[in-house]
Amino acid sequence: MKINIDIDDKYEETSVTIQAREWTEELEEIVKIVKKRRQQRLFGIESDQTILLDPNEIDFVYAEKRKIFATLKGRTIEVKMKLYEVEEMLTPYDFTRFSKSVIGNINRIERFELSFNGNLCVYFHSGNKEYITRKYVAAIKEKLMKGGQAYDR
Repeated sequence: MKINIDIDDKYEETSVTIQAREWTEELEEIVKIVKKRRQQRLFGIESDQTILLDPNEIDFVYAEKRKIFATLKGRTIEVKMKLYEVEEMLTPYDFTRFSKSVIGNINRIERFELSFNGNLCVYFHSGNKEYITRKYVAAIKEKLMKGGQAYDR
């Protein structure tokens, strides 16, 4: 991919032009990031207190019994949003779909192993583990191979 940036006083406002042979998932992600206005904050509820969550510390977010929970550092904190809303908000932080009810942070993955049924068992740096269903395994392997960000302790 080639990136050109032209900064000049003659421009009234910022404009983005993408030239490509065909539409790809990568272009779709770029458009989502560019269109995204100011990043919203992710809040969790724990013991009747509202907590500001750092997306870089979250291992995964999951739905269970019509509620949404974020898992980080041995804690599970309820999030008062829909899973698809959390997914849209966390996509710039390299979160991706693991299954119908789970989105995970690929930068927090320490290792993974293949299960007998074709699923992946993912282990996070915090010690948490989660499963990736077969439907999403190929896409996640591709994202991991492309790099993303390296995990910094």
